[in-house]
Amino acid sequence: MEQQTNKQKEEDVSLKLFVVLSRALKSIERRAEEDIKSYGLNPTEFAVLELIYSKGDQPIQKIGEKVLIASSSITYVVDKLEKKNYLERKSCPTDRRVTHAGITAEGTELMNEIFPKHREAIYEICGGLDSNEKEFLIHQLKKLGYHALKK
Repeated sequence: MEQQTNKQKEEDVSLKLFVVLSRALKSIERRAEEDIKSYGLNPTEFAVLELIYSKGDQPIQKIGEKVLIASSSITYVVDKLEKKNYLERKSCPTDRRVTHAGITAEGTELMNEIFPKHREAIYEICGGLDSNEKEFLIHQLKKLGYHALKK
């Protein structure tokens, strides 16, 4: 039987890390999505609504990059949230080319009710780790993500 080189061992561990990380992310996303859907929203609608709820009015053109969805989908999502009376479009007073999305009173009321529940659900989903382990994992994943961006 041939001895594995250190590089081959590192490659095997890297492949295992990729698989474990992918499976963990899928499990977490599935649970978070179930929670979001229980409020009558899809994950994209929730992400847009949460952004505007937390950060205030946003230029519609910039929402996609902030919630990591395709810019072509933004108008559709804003339209859906507008029909549900959770968001409204507002003209920018300083630039006529820019339209902002703002949360309505009904949207604020909804988020005041559901966001604390969602926060609790995320806490439960991540309950397999204690605070120190979470902080360590955050640091390690950022390090991994930054390295992956390099070419």
